[in-house]
Amino acid sequence: MANPFEVESGDYFVLRNDEGQSSLWPRFAEVPPGWRVVAGPDTRQACLASIEQTP
Repeated sequence: MANPFEVESGDYFVLRNDEGQSSLWPRFAEVPPGWRVVAGPDTRQACLASIEQTP
């Protein structure tokens, strides 16, 4: 069974916490406490590109 956090065809969010850390997060999963959505929903690749562009 594939890891649901690595499915290429799924929709994802980019999350960020108060420390400025970013995370790729699947759309179906509840956003954990201390994190907020800053991009998405979008493709996995688009969200990864967004994370890579973040200083």
